[in-house]
Amino acid sequence: MREWHVTHMEKTIIKFVTGLSENATMWEKRQNKRYGRITSICRQIGYDIKQGATIEQVLLLLQKIRNDSSFSSLRQNDGSIKRLDEVEKHFMPSKQERSYSWY
Repeated sequence: MREWHVTHMEKTIIKFVTGLSENATMWEKRQNKRYGRITSICRQIGYDIKQGATIEQVLLLLQKIRNDSSFSSLRQNDGSIKRLDEVEKHFMPSKQERSYSWY
């Protein structure tokens, strides 16, 4: 079941970063307005993390989308980098979590 959540997380991120096509139907626009916002996407990814995917896998996928040549067509879409930054901002550990305590 863990593998399913990892692939679901990947599909969710790719679908969000891709965005709507220019010739989307009214139904697709309505569904995107309802379920395609950053809060819904982060909620879905959070559930996948709770069920077996890891934050490291999320960050690795975001890095792969940003740098891998297989995602070059995805990066050329309007606003895709902005949406990628939104997801990355939500799942990047804060500076307080990254720093070590010296007790």
